Amino acid sequence: MDVVMLSRLQFAAATMFHFLFVPLTLGLSILVAIMETRYVQTGDETYLAMTKFWGKLFLINFALGVVTGITLEFQFGTNWSRYSAYVGDVFGSLLAIEASVAFFLESSMIGIWIFGWRKLSAKAHATVMWLVAAAGNISAIWILTANGWMQHPVGYTIRNGRAEMVDFLAVITNKFALLEFFHTVGSACLLAAFFVMGISAYHLLKKQHIEVFTRSFRLALVFGLIFSVFTAINGDWHAVHVTKVQPAKLAAMEAHWETRSRAPIHLFAIPDEKNERNRVEIGSIPGMLSLLGFHDANAEVRGLKSFAKDERPPVLITFIAFRVMVALGTLFPILMIWGFARRNKLLESPLYLKAMLLAIPLPYIAIEMGWVLAEVGRQPWIVYGLMKTADAASPVAASQVAVSLVAFVLVYGLLGAMGIFLMVKNVRKGPPTISPRAI
Repeated sequence: MDVVMLSRLQFAAATMFHFLFVPLTLGLSILVAIMETRYVQTGDETYLAMTKFWGKLFLINFALGVVTGITLEFQFGTNWSRYSAYVGDVFGSLLAIEASVAFFLESSMIGIWIFGWRKLSAKAHATVMWLVAAAGNISAIWILTANGWMQHPVGYTIRNGRAEMVDFLAVITNKFALLEFFHTVGSACLLAAFFVMGISAYHLLKKQHIEVFTRSFRLALVFGLIFSVFTAINGDWHAVHVTKVQPAKLAAMEAHWETRSRAPIHLFAIPDEKNERNRVEIGSIPGMLSLLGFHDANAEVRGLKSFAKDERPPVLITFIAFRVMVALGTLFPILMIWGFARRNKLLESPLYLKAMLLAIPLPYIAIEMGWVLAEVGRQPWIVYGLMKTADAASPVAASQVAVSLVAFVLVYGLLGAMGIFLMVKNVRKGPPTISPRAI
């Protein structure tokens, strides 16, 4: 493999591993803040037990996210120095704001939250948790604004052989970035809901800590129902915008080769990139791709053949990632509606509880497939229409990247094993026994 492919593999491995922790941090912080607020409002110590139990899992997850995120950003200098030199004025400024403002606030507030038990009033302590949740999601704004700019660059000019920012407002109000932010945060909240519901189901199936986990389940169920619907709606808006600014990605998402009106969606297909066709097409729905992309079943959709071969994204990966994401996104509201119908009979619903326990990995898979779709579907561009990935890699030997790739996989594998061990250990342990003066 050449240095570009090795660098891409390393960045993909690091990013996908890092993003196992980020969404749960974003969504679970909000749920923990809600639980602690309910404790402040009611004085009911069941809510305090919930706060401490889920808060500990949040902290483990947050720590792993920080460690993997720091090493990830180093790669912009080590593996992608040409990219950093070319667009650093735009991209670097957004990351700098995230690190110096949002992450600083989040990490500081987490320290206060950890060590503030019995030192702060109950209201002040709950307020700190809301600041943690707010800072985490503000951090996501800047990261996703940077990625959104890579997907659809705005507010810049080319000067002295590099991209320089000329309109900061245009960059931070980039529609692609805003849609990406709401879709990502909505997905994160949905993942947190499944995480809480799945672990609660584990304890309810064992009929232990029933009050704590019944309340946890019901709270997460409402949260999940809201965000399963919100994420689906936002995904539709996002698809329409992708059609406008990244038409090659839309064509790859559906393995759509010929430009035509009333473009269909195929429920099952096998793309054949070499021969520019689909080997198999089953379950075609006429006009559905036109409706997805333009909200008009008669609209014309550009096919992949209308793009130069060296400017088409990898079709098979993009096609599969999109289908997996959409299939799971369709399943999630069904599971939430099923749960809402059984919310008052959870202990009498072992089939549903087992389903939710087994469903814990599904939002992780959907989110990872969403990022595969976003990043692979953007290829061959690292900044869409502005800079190709092949021109962005550092001038280093492929052997150096290969060694660091192996090191990343080994270290991240160890971190992942430690994280899973700590999470499972604390899940099995259950909520703490609350003393009369716990806060």
